[in-house]
Amino acid sequence: MHIIAHMETYNTDDIIFALATGWNQSAIAVIRVSGPECLKHVAECFSRPKSLMNAKNATMVHGYLVSENKNKIDEVVCAVNTEGHGYTKQEAVEISCHGSLAVIKAILEELAKHGMRQAKGGEFTLRAFLNGALDLTQAEAVHELVTSQSQMERALALGRLEGSLHDRIEELKQQLLKVMTVIEIQLDYAEDEIDDFDFPSSDLEEVITGIKNLEGTYETGRLYGQGIKVVLAGSTNAGKSSLFNLLLKQKRAIVSEIQGTTRDYIEASTQIMGVPLRLFDTAGLRKSNDSIENAGIEKTKELIDMADVILYLVDGAEEESVIDKSIHDNEKTILVYTKRDLREREGLSISTITGEGITELFEAIINKTSASLLISDDSKVIVESERQHGLLLEALASLNEAEALQKQDIGLDIVAVELNSALTSLGGLTGEITQDDVLDKIFGDFCVGK
Repeated sequence: MHIIAHMETYNTDDIIFALATGWNQSAIAVIRVSGPECLKHVAECFSRPKSLMNAKNATMVHGYLVSENKNKIDEVVCAVNTEGHGYTKQEAVEISCHGSLAVIKAILEELAKHGMRQAKGGEFTLRAFLNGALDLTQAEAVHELVTSQSQMERALALGRLEGSLHDRIEELKQQLLKVMTVIEIQLDYAEDEIDDFDFPSSDLEEVITGIKNLEGTYETGRLYGQGIKVVLAGSTNAGKSSLFNLLLKQKRAIVSEIQGTTRDYIEASTQIMGVPLRLFDTAGLRKSNDSIENAGIEKTKELIDMADVILYLVDGAEEESVIDKSIHDNEKTILVYTKRDLREREGLSISTITGEGITELFEAIINKTSASLLISDDSKVIVESERQHGLLLEALASLNEAEALQKQDIGLDIVAVELNSALTSLGGLTGEITQDDVLDKIFGDFCVGK
């Protein structure tokens, strides 16, 4: 859903409202309202309008939401933020009401009658960004925190929301500006008789190293944010669906002795040892005359290519196991013998019936990605966003080019262009320089009410 068509036409004076809690029955629900003079509009359908209008910042007012004919809709508590405060830095009110779906619907309908409109996904956070309450890294962290799947991802996202990534980027920008200042002075006074110019090579190298280290955290952020992509592959009846169900602790995949039961992949999320996983149960690998099954097998091969970890399941009960060398030799592959309750094999052997070997399997999955999951004690600043990663790579490419040009004794004015390009990329990270379509992409993924 597009929030904005063009920034120059987006109206921040609109009063917007949305349900901030889930659209389901609950004890309490929260409806968020934001925009200039929104208190005046909400007061029109509030039982104590003067108390609400005169409320100070960060105070709460008890009363009733009422209809046009003054019939009570629900007993509520309104939390007030005056202009310059709160999440959006606009005048705002959060209405805590009973979580009946009928109550929520009636309140939303009533608000719409009083000059307010339904907010779009991410619009509250967009306004927080436009009003300087958040930069883009913090705005993205809001979404990352809401969608976090593990305690580690929650902690990392919270750190970004509190400004850890913003602060690190600002440090890098200041270091780069220091280099650029030295070069600009030389360019401005090149014709004057000044001391021999020494290019700030060590300072530039320090910036390059800092950006490289930050960019290198993306793989860690991706794994914690999106989950380790674990693909269960193997021949038909190797036990893929049984293991899939066991890992999920629910029967999601059909288990049958009939070969070719799984014709398309099934995806689901879970956690092991505090790390999120994206599990893919796939069609069994075999030769088939069934076009639908063959399509599923082709999809299995595609999933194997994009996996972080491949669990190559082999039927351990068979006397002689046929092993696909191309999968077995893949560096991402863990060879797993199944049906350990029928026959134990050398290597990693499991039973989905008795649970034997499952702990060892968990450890093998984590060990396969352990280097990517490590977070150093001296830095908890981790990049998760693909957008941020792309801009860091752009900045790094510009700086490497500037360094190469300087070593080739190319003119400083050309070097300065590359340095300025890198600064622009860093500015794009925090939102100092941002195109409308980028804002739409970022905030369009948010839920309504955020």
